[in-house]
Amino acid sequence: MKQVVNAYRKKSVDKQKLAVLHLELNYELAVLFDAMQENNEDMKTKAKRKLERIRSELIKMEAL
Repeated sequence: MKQVVNAYRKKSVDKQKLAVLHLELNYELAVLFDAMQENNEDMKTKAKRKLERIRSELIKMEAL
């Protein structure tokens, strides 16, 4: 029974984390767009780094 409850909780946490990652992804894409519009290289670089981190986390979650 504990295994069933733990599996359910894990799925619930994974869904929440996935939702947060999607919000972060959308936000960083908006930041990157603004940086491109302003031609701000520093902002572009930071946004790309954050997007790469989010991408890595999404790939790890997909493997689970």
